Amino acid sequence: MAKEIRLPQFGQTMEEGTIVNCPVKVGDEVRSGDCIFEIETDKTTLEMESPADGFVKHIFVEVGQTLPVGELLLVLGGKDEQVPQRFLDSLKAVVAAKPARQPVGTPAVAAETTDVKVEVKVGKIIPLTKKQKLTTERMLKSKRELPCFYLTVKADVTDLVELRIKLNKTISYNDFIIRAVAIGLQKFPIMTGQLAGNTIKLPYTINIGLAVSTPGGLVVPVVKNAHKKNVKQIAADAKALIEKAQNEKLLLTDLEGACITVSNLGVFGIDSFIPIVIPGQCSILGIGRITDTCVSDNGGVIIRKLMSMTLSVDHKIANGAYAAQFLDFTRKLLEDTSNFAF
Repeated sequence: MAKEIRLPQFGQTMEEGTIVNCPVKVGDEVRSGDCIFEIETDKTTLEMESPADGFVKHIFVEVGQTLPVGELLLVLGGKDEQVPQRFLDSLKAVVAAKPARQPVGTPAVAAETTDVKVEVKVGKIIPLTKKQKLTTERMLKSKRELPCFYLTVKADVTDLVELRIKLNKTISYNDFIIRAVAIGLQKFPIMTGQLAGNTIKLPYTINIGLAVSTPGGLVVPVVKNAHKKNVKQIAADAKALIEKAQNEKLLLTDLEGACITVSNLGVFGIDSFIPIVIPGQCSILGIGRITDTCVSDNGGVIIRKLMSMTLSVDHKIANGAYAAQFLDFTRKLLEDTSNFAF
């Protein structure tokens, strides 16, 4: 019996997807779990698996099309089954009443990036990729809808730098920062909140996003349950996520659930910057480079290693005093290495 296959909703925020590849053609046999499409969402590119066995009887979409969740993609049937044209026409006219969701137990697998990288030089016109367009839309949404304020402090990370050297640099500064932020969020939980009508909804777990630059653009994989992990565990999770991001192998589950994001541009020589809050989160922490700075000490001058930290905060959720206490507490955690038990 003919079976219609529609575009599933791979994640809670997914509203549409773009067909970037279709490895099957009419007449092909497919098995449940075989890749039948590669779909680009607002977060990543995924392999869509066939939910059933069968033979491809008709494909309704073309590569490059952007479709809403629930849109008809193809029809499967028996090997010798004849699917009437009137039946196909009737399917086209049907609007999905409820978005199809990815079946439990068959997670979507990230596919290779499909962004076209053209030669970049003066005078060229560079088309935006799907990911760039979606990033633009989300950032504009943030600027329009989130009344943010910004706080900046400098942390004395001299002892932290020495600790990292003792550890042979096996743990990155981001790992220490994520750990400190997780502890801070436990003490100041409003910073994890999301606005829900006339309430502020606090999550059950503290998940922290880490902005990662990849050949296909910026992605923000999420370290889950960061408040329950020590620095070494966070480092292992972050390393695995970064490797998956660089190889375009992230799953949607790797990108969902963050209540705050850490964005570190210090590696690029940036002293400080004001990051944009990601919609759905209360704040984002921007980290600058560590610099040798002269500071006063009992009438003299010594050189310490200072790191700029800028917190962007949605004022609808947290007020200035509360956010300032959170940032100051996090700074102090980073300045005292005894907080990082191994």
